[in-house]
Amino acid sequence: MEKASGIYHSLTERKRQGKKSFAVLIDPDKVNDTHMEQLIELARDAQVDYFLAGGSLVISNYLDDCVKLIKSRCDIPVILFPGSPSQVSKYADALLYLSLISGRNADMLIGQHVISAPVVRQSGLEIMPTGYMVIDGGAPTTVSYISNAAPLPSDKTEIAMCTAMAGEMLGMKLIYMDAGSGAKRAISEQMIASVASCIEVPLIVGGGIVEPEKAYLNCKAGADVIVVGNAIEKDASLIREMAAAVHSVPVKMQV
Repeated sequence: MEKASGIYHSLTERKRQGKKSFAVLIDPDKVNDTHMEQLIELARDAQVDYFLAGGSLVISNYLDDCVKLIKSRCDIPVILFPGSPSQVSKYADALLYLSLISGRNADMLIGQHVISAPVVRQSGLEIMPTGYMVIDGGAPTTVSYISNAAPLPSDKTEIAMCTAMAGEMLGMKLIYMDAGSGAKRAISEQMIASVASCIEVPLIVGGGIVEPEKAYLNCKAGADVIVVGNAIEKDASLIREMAAAVHSVPVKMQV
């Protein structure tokens, strides 16, 4: 099945080639068709690499329509970033199958996955097991509240390193470090560099990235994919600057 090998292969190939990727996060609860038309046009012009679609709650029924609109307007792959098992759309290309490895809530480690497994399997989506690490961004996040799990302290780099290593050795194909939507501070370059140095799978970083310079520095530190959502909700024109910053990082091919 060709669809089932595409997105992860592109992520790993871009990492091998030293190319950094920029992803725009869309929360279906916060957009409509008019807003999406504008976002898609900006993303297409800025050569955005991926769309992520999803949120911690998703109380609207706009997920399917949102994904279909993106697919009808551009060739940018759509990856689901689900906050719950119900957030599955067969119209997307792939799904981050998130396991909250930074917390100790068994429901977010495996419980929700047991419930969602039949629906996810039947969706036909490319499933990408993802070790999800929530890092303290200086403000309470919906993720922490919903998961009933404390974030990793932002200054405990060694804990983040060991958590990421454990996730990779458990078979996670991606590591996603997130300071959460509306974070007051983004994840430090030091923590990103330390985590990147001890894993081989692609590293996704998001949360609190509001300036192109920070996106650039995170990539220089070792992030393979930068995800921005909240900042773009406030100023969609940032897409062009963020994408340019990420894509301007000097290429360093892996041997």
